Amino acid sequence: MPTPALFAIAEIVLVAAFVELASLFEQAGVAVPRTASGTVACAMCAAIAWPGLRLEPVLIGGVLLLSIIALAAGPGPATIPRFGAGLVPALYLGLPLGSLVAVHRSFGRDAVLLLVATIVVSDTLQYYSGRLVGRHLLASSISPKKTIEGAVGGLVGGVTAITVAGEWWMPTASVLTLALVGGVLVAAGIAGDLFESLIKRSAGAKDSSRLIPGHGGVLDRIDALLFAAP
Repeated sequence: MPTPALFAIAEIVLVAAFVELASLFEQAGVAVPRTASGTVACAMCAAIAWPGLRLEPVLIGGVLLLSIIALAAGPGPATIPRFGAGLVPALYLGLPLGSLVAVHRSFGRDAVLLLVATIVVSDTLQYYSGRLVGRHLLASSISPKKTIEGAVGGLVGGVTAITVAGEWWMPTASVLTLALVGGVLVAAGIAGDLFESLIKRSAGAKDSSRLIPGHGGVLDRIDALLFAAP
């Protein structure tokens, strides 16, 4: 897949995930200036994805735009949360999805496939390890189903996957390098999963949406990648 095509897909996924994230914020009592916040998030994705585009103007422009909106709304208890929530999508969605495209641009398709495969294998083994031998909760107040045993199973599976697959997809990388990168990716993915669970728990929601029957929303499918891709 050419990099421009992946960028187009990333922006579509970003918009879908942004709608879900904004809805979760609103369920938690924090209104998001959707048009402005979504535009800044898409611009952030583009700035990270493409060489030659500057990140600083996006950040400065986003802060100024959301500041103007806050000024127009006037003072009140919702002003600060609304301003902060407006910036979150650029960092939480735009930066990582842009990073995924940047990985493709800088290191090629195989690096992206290796990244995604590592997270998918890790997620799968976390689920089955947790179901089979999970006894100790990893973060009981955030995720009632994620266990320490599941996390260990996901770590072993993810590191094994990237080490084995890396022999074909990134043959110039040493086994030690692949294993270390795999460990970092899995740990980041688990953190991303927990962070999205934290947002949903704060909003009183089980899934980010019902877009995918039985699997929740777009945000539920990409939560681990959002922390792993950068």
